[in-house]
Amino acid sequence: MIFLVPAYEPTFQLVNVVRGLRDADPTAIILVVDDGSGPAYAHVFETARAIGARVLSYEPNRGKGHALKTGFAYALWRWPGQDVVTADSDGQHSTSDILRVAASVTAGTLVLGGRAFAGEVPLRSRFGNAMSRHGFRLAAGITVHDTQTGLRGYPAASLPWLATVRGSRFEYELNVLLGAKAAGLRMLELPIETIYLNDNASSHFRPIVDSVRVVAPLLRFAVSSVTAFVIDLVLLQLLFVATGSLLASVVLARITSSTVNFTMNRQLVFGSREPGNLRRHVLGYFGLVAVLMGASYVMIAGFTALGWSLLVAKIVADVSLYSVSFLVQKRLFTTREGLVMPLERSAATDAPARAASPRR
Repeated sequence: MIFLVPAYEPTFQLVNVVRGLRDADPTAIILVVDDGSGPAYAHVFETARAIGARVLSYEPNRGKGHALKTGFAYALWRWPGQDVVTADSDGQHSTSDILRVAASVTAGTLVLGGRAFAGEVPLRSRFGNAMSRHGFRLAAGITVHDTQTGLRGYPAASLPWLATVRGSRFEYELNVLLGAKAAGLRMLELPIETIYLNDNASSHFRPIVDSVRVVAPLLRFAVSSVTAFVIDLVLLQLLFVATGSLLASVVLARITSSTVNFTMNRQLVFGSREPGNLRRHVLGYFGLVAVLMGASYVMIAGFTALGWSLLVAKIVADVSLYSVSFLVQKRLFTTREGLVMPLERSAATDAPARAASPRR
């Protein structure tokens, strides 16, 4: 098991994290990634190294996502076949919770340590998590209590994929959740203790800027859906005027808009480009399109027969079917059944390992 701790301008809580893990498991591999903290923090990393951590360092600061991907790539290169547990450097995760997450990692399962956010929780932490939690529920159709948790357990087979996920800062970890199903992972959320030291003063999360980064993937999903709807609506009108055939117009417009929607969702929204999943995604998505297209045609034909305009009939039919399309697409690209327990600094090869060499 590898314990990966990304750190930017850390306090000596980083040392406490490393010491706690070393005391609990003297054989553990502890990998710390210095995300461009600079010379002023060299003594913290040197202390962590002295008590048993392997420290990778690079400059300038590139963000938590980049630090994680650097660590994943190095772990894959240096210790292939090892599972990885990530933990924050600011002491928010107790040693016992970190070890409990580590013990729960199995093949095909991404384990999340979910904080309950009970008691006195800093406002910016509540705000950031609330935004990402509700946004993720909207886009994924499921509830993950703590979408921003840094305590996660990843099976070894997921490391090559993790190096390809979009994002270099705080949005990276939400992108991982959005793309987990397409990568063949199910998720298990374990309740953990909520710990904030000094009102979470050591956190580098910026409530406005980083919250926007976190919800950006969800906004891209919404933009993709709206873009496809507009294309479908405009083409239907133009094709019906040109051909006079409702059936041909519905089919051709839907094929075009669906191709755009599929491409945007698979590549731009969820970042899923692995060839092994393409056939399954194409069959699942366009099977859904065929069913919805037939239902849409029947509804539009019925509404226009009642004297409704084509525009109004199209909008009413597609709005009625939207929730079905939305739910099925979410399950195809981003979710997995049996997902969540209820709660009361980048590359895919060894290149980063060479660039981010151990601090000496």
